[in-house]
Amino acid sequence: MEMQSERLMTMAQAAMAEVSQFAVSYAFSILGAIILIIAGFIVAGAAERGIYKALMRLPAFDDTLSAFLSKVARYAILILVGVTVLAQFGVQTASIIAALGAVGLAVGLALQGTLQNIAAGIMLLVLKPFRTGEYVEANDITGTIRSIGLFATEMKTVDGLYVLAPNSALWNTAVTNYSRNAQRRNDLVIGIGYNDDIERAEKVMLDLAAKDGRVLRDPEPATFVSELGDSAVGVTLRYWTATPDWLSTRHALTKATKQAFDANGISIPFPQRDVHYLPVATGAEVAKGKDKPASSARSKPTRQAAGK
Repeated sequence: MEMQSERLMTMAQAAMAEVSQFAVSYAFSILGAIILIIAGFIVAGAAERGIYKALMRLPAFDDTLSAFLSKVARYAILILVGVTVLAQFGVQTASIIAALGAVGLAVGLALQGTLQNIAAGIMLLVLKPFRTGEYVEANDITGTIRSIGLFATEMKTVDGLYVLAPNSALWNTAVTNYSRNAQRRNDLVIGIGYNDDIERAEKVMLDLAAKDGRVLRDPEPATFVSELGDSAVGVTLRYWTATPDWLSTRHALTKATKQAFDANGISIPFPQRDVHYLPVATGAEVAKGKDKPASSARSKPTRQAAGK
């Protein structure tokens, strides 16, 4: 028993000696690693806040993009601190960096579509072809922008539907922004009958535009004959409004024009066509030589509404 006790004591003393030697050998490394970790977290947090505040002062940077770039800077600093700490204990950091590069490449290939959306989201936030609250049309998607994220953009259609569009679908196509410019032009085309007075119709439309306070005086409203259709003469009222008033002004002027034309005896004709009935020679007339070429036959035209 005494020999076994002495053996255990010897092993314990050897273990304590090895621990002491390890502690003495790596004391400065451990202390340096702790200091690096604490300083790294402090510097990473300060860098994140500083970069975010600096980017928010720039008008070209969106809040989402500023937060994303500041987070990237934070994690980059923390990764650098982790590699430095491992180097304190003699770990070969070159192999770690190579492994991180391989992992990053694999993740990039696996998330190629997602990374494409992130890149497109960054470009949308930097160049700002549209902002929150604007009404746009892009890639057969039409609606009001509700939020712009790094992966997708949320939109609301005119009939209240929710649309989540990938950023790549909005970036790789032409974007029509109906809300960006302060003023918009509208061409209100109304068809009148061929027997109606064109000058009178133009005067009525100009008077209506002059009475509507939403119609801008510069550029000045104008009227002109835009087309000669099958059953009507197209008279166009061209005017400019503030962008928020564009739709309401169009609706109001369309209704007012119909009422004013009715009051002034100006017709808005239905689609119609002229039908000519040509006589067809019978077999007996053909035998007697009394038939005439169809092109020489004349009859009084009859006008009827299209589709009747």
